[in-house]
Amino acid sequence: MATESVSLIEALVLGTVQGLTEFLPISSSAHLRVVPAVLGWHDPGAAYSAVLQLGSVLAVISYFFKQLISIASGSITAISTKDFKNNDFRLAVGIVIGTMPICVIGLMLKKLLESQDSPLRSLMVVGSVSIVMGLLLLVADKVGSQKKDLTQVGIKEGVLVGFGQALALIPGCSRSGSTLTVAMLLGLNRSDAARFSFLLGIPAIVLSGLLELKELVEIGFQQSDVINLVCGLVASTIVSYLSIAWLIKFLQNHSTWGFVVYRVIFGIYVITLVLSQTAKS
Repeated sequence: MATESVSLIEALVLGTVQGLTEFLPISSSAHLRVVPAVLGWHDPGAAYSAVLQLGSVLAVISYFFKQLISIASGSITAISTKDFKNNDFRLAVGIVIGTMPICVIGLMLKKLLESQDSPLRSLMVVGSVSIVMGLLLLVADKVGSQKKDLTQVGIKEGVLVGFGQALALIPGCSRSGSTLTVAMLLGLNRSDAARFSFLLGIPAIVLSGLLELKELVEIGFQQSDVINLVCGLVASTIVSYLSIAWLIKFLQNHSTWGFVVYRVIFGIYVITLVLSQTAKS
């Protein structure tokens, strides 16, 4: 059965929303679920949302390209010289191990997460999770020592932040927000916590996006669907790159308080929206 078409305007709006919210700690999945609902569009589904994330992947790879090359070459050198305390090697291991939780849990819950009737995709869940995770981000910002930098990231940080990333399978949680929260609780400073969050997200988002793209192609596309999806990807890529650059610079001198306020207001709005619709029905 072919997937329901997404118009050019919808694709551009959703691509822009994806770019704005993927790397800011406010949940891209929540906004990709709520924006269509508010505008009266159909839910594009988790599969379409995952494909739009490929635009964010292109942006984060472009932004961190030199660092990724450095991590790869440094890790190869560390393995050849058996220098397993090398910073690049430790960071690479942290990223690899940190990717495992979301991959395993994601595959286990894949059908549940992709079903448009899934309780996890309900607006009430989106709103509630947005508030809870926003408050946890505030706690992390207040109690985290923020004394560690990226050179001190290793296996422990990779595992714990990786489980934080797995929470983002729930719409409203925010991959960026949950990983940033855990990283700051582990003592990383805000800016490097964001950097590790972005680097950690690359493998998971690439794998998820490619898998969903394959399935969407198998389901069937009209030519207009392909064109619209490409336009959405371009919008997602451009806006994602700008968001990454802005957030890293912002967190060097500012707290996450503004994002916490936004998440709480957003969550209250979504819950109010659901309750008002329920009252009318």
